[in-house]
Amino acid sequence: MPKYVEIKIQKAEDLPVDWFKRGTSDEKERIEVQKKVEPIIAVVKKNGDSALIDFTEKFDKTKLTPKTIRVTKKEIEEAYGRVSKSEIAALMQIKQKLTLLGKAVIAKADSETCIEGVKIKSTLRPIESVGCYVPGGKAVYPSTLLMTVVPAKIAGVKRVVVCSPPSSQGSIHPLILVAADICEVDEVYKLGGVQAIAALSYGTETIAPVKKIVGPGNSYVTTAKILVSQDVAIDLPAGPSEVLVLADESANPKLVAADMVSQAEHGVTSVAGLITTSESLANETLSVLNCAVNEVERRETVISSLNSKGFIIISSNEDQMIDLANTFAPEHLELMTKKPWLIAEKINTAGLVLVGNFIPVAFSDYAAGTNHVLPTGGAAAVWSGLSVLDFTRRMDIAEGSKESLLKLSGAIEALTKAEDLPNHYKAVTARLET
Repeated sequence: MPKYVEIKIQKAEDLPVDWFKRGTSDEKERIEVQKKVEPIIAVVKKNGDSALIDFTEKFDKTKLTPKTIRVTKKEIEEAYGRVSKSEIAALMQIKQKLTLLGKAVIAKADSETCIEGVKIKSTLRPIESVGCYVPGGKAVYPSTLLMTVVPAKIAGVKRVVVCSPPSSQGSIHPLILVAADICEVDEVYKLGGVQAIAALSYGTETIAPVKKIVGPGNSYVTTAKILVSQDVAIDLPAGPSEVLVLADESANPKLVAADMVSQAEHGVTSVAGLITTSESLANETLSVLNCAVNEVERRETVISSLNSKGFIIISSNEDQMIDLANTFAPEHLELMTKKPWLIAEKINTAGLVLVGNFIPVAFSDYAAGTNHVLPTGGAAAVWSGLSVLDFTRRMDIAEGSKESLLKLSGAIEALTKAEDLPNHYKAVTARLET
């Protein structure tokens, strides 16, 4: 029996004031998740490897030992025999794209200037060690491994660790292992969930702790990262994936619908929306969706996602459409308009902006060279997508002369007196008297 997409087309003027809020979970749900996460972190912190083994058996239905937690070279070698040449070629191609972009960013990061005799060089230094979380188990995300590991390696991180949940057979998907080998990951562990985040944060007998943890995960993983963030750095907050399409009458409703469907197949909490200045496009897109959803793979997931999180909004004009997009702050923002670059210049809050008809989210996720670890849930209003810069620290190096110190000594004296720090100024006069 056919099912239908029950998205209600709304006019911008009729939207409630909180329309942009995702509402993926309420406060009660967040508290319940935190109550389950906190004890796991505490036990791993206290019991180390034995806790990892117990939790992996409980949640992943597989029994590990201290010797089998870490993936061996033999397991990686065997993984190559279980993947295709085309898959390996695809991994290599993505790595190359990410490498080119990362190196270009790093090359432009350093700067040097001289201000009134003070030479200042701003430079980047790599973080010492990083843990990359790659979701796994039933699913397989080798692209996420590349998106997190390649920028870290380009940045010069000395120790890059990957944790990914094992299957019930006690192994990690071969494509994940091949990707790890291609990217020269230093250590790979058969660990997922909260226990992996705890191990990376505090260490165990087998796993040394890292300085920063990156990578997406479910609500439990995300909550764990937030809880350990007082002790170890983490990357951006990432929740259910989302796409927002901005379109005018020139857009093809089939393309808009296809991108909304592709986003919806991520899961029932994924967000797919359209904001358009064209009422006819809104109606045609909804019509195409209803024709398409009963024929697509992952049909139940797609329909459930669109019905619970999908939306279509008609705006009065282009400026209003842009304002709505900036308020929503989407993870992915697609621009299907006559002059998309003019709109792109006015977008201030989006994880990634995709311009034109020939760069769907799938392109940016896998092959464009951009990173697909992006802020969601409105976090794009203040967070950026993952990049090589997230694996570095900015450091200034300054050199002064006696002449420049003398020239600025009056300002230093005035402020040290104002802040009652007399010995600060004595350190200055000691140099001026030499």
